[in-house]
Amino acid sequence: MDNTFDDKEKLYRAVYPPSHPGLFWKKDGRISPSAFADSKGLSVERGYYRKSEEIVEKMKKIFSGCIVSLSVRNCRDVDAVVKYLPSKDNSYHSEVYGSDDVVLLSKSQRFHLAEVANEGYMEE
Repeated sequence: MDNTFDDKEKLYRAVYPPSHPGLFWKKDGRISPSAFADSKGLSVERGYYRKSEEIVEKMKKIFSGCIVSLSVRNCRDVDAVVKYLPSKDNSYHSEVYGSDDVVLLSKSQRFHLAEVANEGYMEE
């Protein structure tokens, strides 16, 4: 793997469950843009030709909450930058940044990603 991402590649993010309302969920049950705010870079798991079921199963062993997905294209649509940043424990770890120079996603970027993630909600 390298820092090359296809527009169709899926990115997966663990979000605390709706049982924690006010944190990352709106009252209507939809994901809040705040679920995509991280000053250290939005941590995601890249799909890289794996099946969604396999990825969700792996993530559920590590994270609590819901797994949501979006595509690299969704990020590029708002000029967010996807970076491949494997960790010691996860060769699929990547991060989404607001731009090449700014880590935190802007409010409008977070709003857009929340909207598409609501469509790509995977599992509680």
